Amino acid sequence: MSYNTALRSYTAKRVEEIDTADILIGIPCYNNESTIMHVVKMVTHGLHRHYHAMRSVIFIADGGSTDDTREIAKEFEIKPWQEKIISIYRGAAGKGTALRSVFEAAERLSVKACAVVDSDLRSITPDWIKYLLEPVIEREFQFVAPVYVRHKYDGTITNNIVYNLTRALYGKRVRQPIGGDFAISRDVAKYYAEQDVWDSDVARYGIDIWMTVNAITQGFRICQSNLGVKIHDAKDPGEHLGPMFRQVVWTMFSLMERYEGLWREIRGSEPVDIFGFEGSLEPEPVKANLEGMVHLFKTGYQQFSSLWKDIFSEDSFQAIRKTAEMGVVDFHLSTDQWVRILYELAATFHAWSVNRYKLIELVTPLYYARVASFVRQTWEMSSGEAEELVEEQATMFEEQKDYLVEQWDRKSSGA
Repeated sequence: MSYNTALRSYTAKRVEEIDTADILIGIPCYNNESTIMHVVKMVTHGLHRHYHAMRSVIFIADGGSTDDTREIAKEFEIKPWQEKIISIYRGAAGKGTALRSVFEAAERLSVKACAVVDSDLRSITPDWIKYLLEPVIEREFQFVAPVYVRHKYDGTITNNIVYNLTRALYGKRVRQPIGGDFAISRDVAKYYAEQDVWDSDVARYGIDIWMTVNAITQGFRICQSNLGVKIHDAKDPGEHLGPMFRQVVWTMFSLMERYEGLWREIRGSEPVDIFGFEGSLEPEPVKANLEGMVHLFKTGYQQFSSLWKDIFSEDSFQAIRKTAEMGVVDFHLSTDQWVRILYELAATFHAWSVNRYKLIELVTPLYYARVASFVRQTWEMSSGEAEELVEEQATMFEEQKDYLVEQWDRKSSGA
């Protein structure tokens, strides 16, 4: 069922009662009873410390939690002069609809700035509120993406796919395009709320990358803010990230079709201003099960290699075949080859009109191969050294952009 608003009537009435505000902080949540109190506490302290003269609203957009998330959020006392709204959003399940409700509330309250923070954060501090809002309120930026100090094995989808593709396609070095914690101006909130995306799979599965790509392609003034260390419920890349890989890649490839006229002409990239936290911190280690990922890849190779042979070029398929013969100790899928595999996959996705989600599903084992290769390559490295490797990889994606265009055109013409 489609809805013309994500706000339930009682929420809309509450927004109407508040009438106007300067700042809205959105917290999308679903079954986060163990972390929600800490997040709300840091938000209320941050608003009090840095923006006590401004009228602020904390908006908890819940997806129908079956634990005590809403009750805990309701009971926690915020600072005087701040308002709190707790709402079960209306519409398709997923973070996208939660954000839609936040954007609608921001627009109706005529806020100067709106920030959103994840509900599973353990590292959020009151200063995050300042780091996110300051570029919008004081520097007139319209979209603030986060930068985090992260462990080398946290954010493998960002490090091996999303950062590289966003940068190579759209020419902006946004380090965390699916970061989850961001800030926007009221006009961007209005723009997002009005798009016809909310009943689609993009809103359910890939809303973070959709927002970043739209901020870039629509010419909004974008920057980044360093929030320091991100500690959240990190996921082992071998165990939990298959579904996320499929959702994010599907969304990125869908956006490539929409903005083809723009990205085809872009070569190279430019840095994006960074504000916020200054200093160095060491992130919490994230475990990565190297043997498990190699096993998942090899199992996938046994199941799908005949299909991969049809999808990829001879050169790429031979590289995949050689990797499948390697043991854990010498396991390696080169960055150069990974760039080509991903570009060939994007072109195949474009040429296929049916069963596209199935296509992404079939190649998930290749993502495990790439992450296993990255893990093995960076085993002895610090997170800082691994970051240099990520930057090198992103440059290779830019350098091979012509290969993407060539494959895109060749597969489109049925060659």
